[in-house]
Amino acid sequence: MKCCHRGDATHNGKTEGSKEDAPKHVAIVGSPNVGKSSLFGQLSKSYVTVSNYPGTTVDVSKAAFTYNGHEYQLTDTPGMYSFLPMTEDEKVSRRIITEDAPDAVVHVVDAKKLGEMLPLTLQLIESGLPVILVLNILDEAKEEGVFPDTEQLSRELGVPVIGAVSTTGEGMNELREAIAETVSRGTAPSLRQVNYGSLTEDALLEIINVDADFFDSLPLSPRSAALLYLRGDEEMEDLIAENYPEGSSQRRALEEIRQRLHSQLAEPLDYHIAVSQKEQAEDIASRVVNEGPHHSAGFRENLSRAMIHPLTGFPILFVILYFGVYQFVGVLGAQTVVDYLEGVVFGEYINPPVARLFEAVIPWKSLQELFVGEFGVLSLGLRYAIALVLPIVGFFFLVFSIVEDSGYLPRLAMLLDRTLKKIGLSGRAVIPLVLGLGCDTMATMVTRTLPTNRERVISTTLLALAVPCSAQLGVIFALLGGSPLMALLWVCIIGGLFLATGTVLTWILPGEKSSFYIELPPLRIPRLKNVLVKVYTRLTWYFKEVLPMFLIASVVIWAGRITYVFQAVISALEYPVQWIGMPADSAKVFLFGFFRRDYGAAGLFDMNQQGALSNVQLLVGCVVLTLFVPCIAQFMITIKERGWKIAVTTSACILVIAFGVGYIVNSVLTNIGEGIL
Repeated sequence: MKCCHRGDATHNGKTEGSKEDAPKHVAIVGSPNVGKSSLFGQLSKSYVTVSNYPGTTVDVSKAAFTYNGHEYQLTDTPGMYSFLPMTEDEKVSRRIITEDAPDAVVHVVDAKKLGEMLPLTLQLIESGLPVILVLNILDEAKEEGVFPDTEQLSRELGVPVIGAVSTTGEGMNELREAIAETVSRGTAPSLRQVNYGSLTEDALLEIINVDADFFDSLPLSPRSAALLYLRGDEEMEDLIAENYPEGSSQRRALEEIRQRLHSQLAEPLDYHIAVSQKEQAEDIASRVVNEGPHHSAGFRENLSRAMIHPLTGFPILFVILYFGVYQFVGVLGAQTVVDYLEGVVFGEYINPPVARLFEAVIPWKSLQELFVGEFGVLSLGLRYAIALVLPIVGFFFLVFSIVEDSGYLPRLAMLLDRTLKKIGLSGRAVIPLVLGLGCDTMATMVTRTLPTNRERVISTTLLALAVPCSAQLGVIFALLGGSPLMALLWVCIIGGLFLATGTVLTWILPGEKSSFYIELPPLRIPRLKNVLVKVYTRLTWYFKEVLPMFLIASVVIWAGRITYVFQAVISALEYPVQWIGMPADSAKVFLFGFFRRDYGAAGLFDMNQQGALSNVQLLVGCVVLTLFVPCIAQFMITIKERGWKIAVTTSACILVIAFGVGYIVNSVLTNIGEGIL
């Protein structure tokens, strides 16, 4: 939290040197699963940019909209539960709504859960921010007999309150009008305060009076800043240390006040403050919510409970994985569609005439191979990207978007929380781990949302070792789909190693077990438009980010071959490859796997199509390639997120584990006999 005089960073957007007609900044905040993103989309309806927040690796979405001739810049902040941040996402959200001085802060809450979500509203208001409260998902609230009185709630809080259904656009015109009025009003926002009891209230006044000018210079109310200091907020601690040297009279006074308050309270200060905020929030909610006819628990409610309960939740998960991932992605996408695209479209109609064309136009054999050779840009790179990987990724994106929009992921997090705690994680880690089935590189970036460094290291390691990306997973399903036993063995080996590695890391890495809290959105039937938009957005990302990587990889491989660099590396890899019972020629598959894991899997697919692998070799190859070192993109992201030391150490250990497990699997299956496969 940077020190910035309130006169230089007021919340009406009129900073020194700014122009009256400059776009006004509107920040959208709220906890996850309350419809922030859909509301963001309804307001903007325009081109969205996604970029890292300055000084962090957290992605923030921005867009613009125009209302009554005025332009507004929207920022969709990462999810946050409290003004006292625990995760990197929450830290970024708080910086946006304090240091970036938005002209309006739109707090989105679930209308059914006012008592649970108003504490953050009270914190935002108490901080001196120009808050607009949006009661979202109002349609489902009414179905459950919850009828909040927005006008009365507005009077209680002293801020505008809008009822909305962001999925349909209901309430968006009223919200735009509220934003325009809040921005144009330019007056001080409501400063409704929570009463924390005489001891805490006296301590707050004392803290502020130590240096009133300093606390008034901060980009949030003096009371809120003082409360953050009392609670030991890291950024506030750093700010105090910067302004008051150790041993100064002000520093001693501040520390004495805080120590005295902590000794006087019967319970921890954080607990005391949370209870005070919760009690006032529930008191307000009880006065503004009218109860109407409540529909009895229907199919959705019963299904929601079944998804969370272990006895029914795991069978439901198995059904989703079997039909959604194995049958839809693995069989239909990775076998039927891939076979047609690769065997017919590319094999018969594209590759042969293109090869003849380049052979006729380009007289030099080495240059021909750049385009249509064994590892050519067109014959291999484009074929892999379009015929082999694209259908698999597309089918996975479709399944993931449906699951995401249905509200199943938070329930999966609750279901697996107990299991994940045994390997040092919490239910929150389900999100990056599931995302890893789409793209491990993207998932590694998402691990920053986990609350502790211990969890981030464990999840990053597991993603690099035992979570195959969608394209790699699809190719492996295509390879093993003809033998359910081989597919089951692969799942058991990878799953067992996933749990074993997590357990070992839990013993090795220091740190406390993390707590887990998540909002459960209602189960919904996904809207076709929303699903298609998400699939389109992700496929666009694929074409922009991944397709060029395939083409570049082909060029690099071609260059490496003509300079014999790759041949030297492949020759070195032949020894460990033969040690695990694989043909020496398969060494190139593992080298390509470093450039892209799915690229390596596709190479294994080609070898199997040529009849170069026995069943044992095929299973060993799939296991080792799944466990093999992360692709170069994931490796670079790991360096960025966790640092060189962890990235290199993890990759070295994974390399040893991959070939060690491959040796064991090959030895066991060879001794048992290939006949069982």
